[in-house]
Amino acid sequence: PFAGFAVNGLLGARFLPRRAVALVACGAVLASFVLSAGAVLELGGAPFTQTLFEWMPLGQTAGGSDLTVGWSYALDPLSAVMILVVTGVGFLIHVYSIGYMEHESRAGFARFFSYLNLFMAMMLTLVLGASLPVVFVGWEGVGLCSYLLIGFWYDRMFDAKAKMSCADAGRKAFITNRVGDAGFILGMLILFGATGTLDIQGILGSVGTLEPGLCTAAALLLFLGACGKSAQIPLYVWLPDAMAGPTPVSALIHAATMVTAGVYVTCRMAPLYLHAPDAMMTVAVVGAVTALFAAIIGMAQDDIKKVLAYSTVSQLGYMMLAAGVGAFSASIFHLMTHAFFKALLFLGAGSVIHAMAGEQNIRMMGGLRRHLPVTHATFAVAVWAIAGIPPF
Repeated sequence: PFAGFAVNGLLGARFLPRRAVALVACGAVLASFVLSAGAVLELGGAPFTQTLFEWMPLGQTAGGSDLTVGWSYALDPLSAVMILVVTGVGFLIHVYSIGYMEHESRAGFARFFSYLNLFMAMMLTLVLGASLPVVFVGWEGVGLCSYLLIGFWYDRMFDAKAKMSCADAGRKAFITNRVGDAGFILGMLILFGATGTLDIQGILGSVGTLEPGLCTAAALLLFLGACGKSAQIPLYVWLPDAMAGPTPVSALIHAATMVTAGVYVTCRMAPLYLHAPDAMMTVAVVGAVTALFAAIIGMAQDDIKKVLAYSTVSQLGYMMLAAGVGAFSASIFHLMTHAFFKALLFLGAGSVIHAMAGEQNIRMMGGLRRHLPVTHATFAVAVWAIAGIPPF
């Protein structure tokens, strides 16, 4: 996807026709999905780690050993699930975007797909990073891409009641996420100071030797970062306003992938949280309150995308609640299923909005089954899935 970003970003607006731009963008993500599937099939019992180059030579530790941070990727069962979800759902959303963005100018079309590809590259860096600094590069990268994509129509007003433009919504998302990111950095530095390494497996292997209070402090700071990305109370405020962006962006970033990054990192650092029961209790309480709070707000919304946005915040609360009570596998299972049904709901909402000539107020809708039979059927499947009705 990074190659797709470079090609479309540098050449798309001036030299490539729309079809070529779409082919490059979708082809890059499809190739990633095929490679991901192949890598997951080859994955044995042990995690596979590969260092591409030495990134940060940090000198010598107090014990006299050399300390370097390599640009390393690691594939294990947890990251295997994530790369399949990110590339699989991401590819389908890329294909949907071709039709959804066809009214854009050629320059806008190329810019949109270059941003989408950059997002995919950063999301894969986040989930495959073998050390916390590499994860953090992806973490900041998806934050940057969310700002660019939410504010894609930076010259438009989108909500007469809120008086907020797309550019304002992008800035709100960017700034809110920086609050959480400060916590992530501090948590990373505490763990580095205590263990002398930034490698995730090295940190988790040393957790048993750390003081409980230090584990709690680091876990809570990392959770603050997760609250920003995964829109937990009180840092959830950016996600509903992020619906200002194009609907494929809502589906990709705010349903399927980016907002689950906080849940992923919490589950990735599971041994740390298991040594910090107070931090786990905090995760569980915040997740439970967020799940209830956001669902109640969602019941009072009349914008079709805002209803889905608050539903997303609520579902992320369920995932955090599961992680907080130690059910990490259940949390990741729900992350995977949610990516599919919530992306489908957003894409169905985009179809309805286009058919309604841009109208998003659900009180102005009704009886659409006759006019949109395919959208009706696919939307129904997603509704049955989110309601937990077998076999969906």
